[in-house]
Amino acid sequence: MTNDFGRMITAMVTPFNKDLTINLSQAKKLASYLVQTGSDGLVVAGTTGESPTLSTDEKVGLFEAIVEEVGGKAAVIAGTGSNSTASSIVLTQAAQKAGVDGVMLVAPYYNKPSQEGLFQHFKAIAESTELPIILYNIPGRTSVNMLPETVARLAEITNIVAIKEASGSLDQVSELRRSLPDHFAIYSGDDSLTLPVLALGGKGVISVASHLTGMRIKEMINAYTSGNTTLATKIHLELFPVFKGMFITTNPAPVKTALSIKGWQVGGLRLPLVQVTAAEKENICSLLVNMKLL
Repeated sequence: MTNDFGRMITAMVTPFNKDLTINLSQAKKLASYLVQTGSDGLVVAGTTGESPTLSTDEKVGLFEAIVEEVGGKAAVIAGTGSNSTASSIVLTQAAQKAGVDGVMLVAPYYNKPSQEGLFQHFKAIAESTELPIILYNIPGRTSVNMLPETVARLAEITNIVAIKEASGSLDQVSELRRSLPDHFAIYSGDDSLTLPVLALGGKGVISVASHLTGMRIKEMINAYTSGNTTLATKIHLELFPVFKGMFITTNPAPVKTALSIKGWQVGGLRLPLVQVTAAEKENICSLLVNMKLL
């Protein structure tokens, strides 16, 4: 099974109404906009989409709406991972029924499984579906680091085709590339590390900043892959303030604020996440002005 999700995937926010119910019409509009501005694929109901506070029914409703809107134009990747293997299997099967192109599975958080526990968790989910799977390693949010040797074992399972690597360690990316087959895709899970990850044999990025600068990120990736590393570095340095600015506090608060300032009706955040402070909002506003994004 090959990975045809493309090089730039956006981890999409979930728009809410004033009462914090999901705003499906705005979600569809945003999905279309992201595809028009360079996204090859969209992760729906991932961490950036506030997955921990969405119900199963809400997630399935989102999957169906986004497939209806952009299916066939971009890859729709459902965030179906959780810290319960059984629940992840149920949601993965529901996502498959909704017509998504693949699923992304975050490493189980809070439980702190061993490497063998991680292997068995992902193996069980993979065996329950025909969909291609992207693994997601983000130790800062899960308190467990999926080691390259575990990923290499998982890569032997036919429908596990890629990893979103957000450990922040380029040494770990090097280890992954050394130990994984060439067809297994490595995506940067950090916008600011996209270019170095490409240099280490990565495929692309699963991005948050692409909500704001999708076309420019796509240009950076295209420049790098076509051999124009000077231009790629120039774009990386130009976008660096945006990459960092979207993480001045817990994601997705900054990007939702930036989208709201730009006129998108994405609404607030569900507790326990809260809105950015007045000072943070001012910083984000200045960033958008300075980067000519307003």
